Amino acid sequence: MDKGQQRPVSRLLSILVPAAVASAAWAAWLGWDQHRDVHPDGSTTGPYEAWQVIGLVLTLLAPVCWAASRRHVAGAVFGTSAGLAAAAFYDWSDDASGLFAVGAGLVMLGSLAATSVVSAVTTAAGRGGGRTAA
Repeated sequence: MDKGQQRPVSRLLSILVPAAVASAAWAAWLGWDQHRDVHPDGSTTGPYEAWQVIGLVLTLLAPVCWAASRRHVAGAVFGTSAGLAAAAFYDWSDDASGLFAVGAGLVMLGSLAATSVVSAVTTAAGRGGGRTAA
């Protein structure tokens, strides 16, 4: 296979792999918990606990940093965000109100912002933080 054919495959994989990892992490951390907690006063919370969301974020931090450090910034940002948005959309799609689409959109926007910042910091750190030798 020549380099011209290898490059598009490499670019596609740099987006698909983080998307698959993000979807799998969503399923592992959040996908199994579907019930809301009812408190004695009748209010409900959930279905996710804070530790589940923190676990998801920490789990995704490693592959985002890894991809960004290898100059696959688009994959780190867009792949991870697409994977999380697709997982949220699928997980919440049984909501009769239709607001699940808004939630999935907010997950996408939040993950785009967070992965952009993490990728920028990782890339800058890999370049020596922009410092010059004296």
